[in-house]
Amino acid sequence: MISKRTKMITAAIGTFFLLIFVLGLAESITAGFAGFKGGLPFWVIALTVMAMALYDFYDETVRKSKD
Repeated sequence: MISKRTKMITAAIGTFFLLIFVLGLAESITAGFAGFKGGLPFWVIALTVMAMALYDFYDETVRKSKD
């Protein structure tokens, strides 16, 4: 079984890298060929994905489990 501290550290690192990747991807699409109006749907999707990743981090590490 993984300790809570180890779980929190690895989840934080993984979530951080996911957020950096998605932000970089969204920024490069917007700055590149699509422009702001073309990249806006992707930004909406990217922000939704990032919110879900942050909620999952909170749910798995911070919130008290029912067990």
